[in-house]
Amino acid sequence: MEKRIALLATNGFEKSELFSPKEALEKEGFRVDIVSLKKEKIKGWEGTDWSGEIEVDFAVQEVSAKDYNALILPGGVMNPDQLRRNEDALVFVRDFFKQSKPVGAICHAAWTLIEAEVVEGRTMTSFQSIKKDLQNAGALWVDKEVVVDEALVTSRTPDDLPAFNAKMIEEIHEGKHDLQHA
Repeated sequence: MEKRIALLATNGFEKSELFSPKEALEKEGFRVDIVSLKKEKIKGWEGTDWSGEIEVDFAVQEVSAKDYNALILPGGVMNPDQLRRNEDALVFVRDFFKQSKPVGAICHAAWTLIEAEVVEGRTMTSFQSIKKDLQNAGALWVDKEVVVDEALVTSRTPDDLPAFNAKMIEEIHEGKHDLQHA
């Protein structure tokens, strides 16, 4: 049975943090759907400027966590800041935790997890500038290229994408994790 992965993003996603996992997961034979706040193209960010667009497969209101085996949240600064202010996106994210499914978050994407209230008691990493945000939300922050805590996979920066992608693929193959929780 084909594994189906949701990649939740909106305008301002970090280009490499969307395309690198997407390509790695598709190479593994997984189906990857781009899910966003609206069903329209979204623009990526690279360095200091806009960089390319990608077609959205589904608006977040059209899908459910039960439709997927795992969730990936790319970073960027604008992207998670918009997602964390959208209740439909937060419900979608929370449901992956409630269903014990693997979730991956890169860089600033942890902001969305903080707002979804799923980080308390978890060991995580992120971009250095949001270390205190995670700690204030009850997470144990560590400075490693990739951290896995019961199917929650986090990374710091685009430099960590090879390790992040490998761990996400491993977690997706393992499937549901009983200790993954909301």
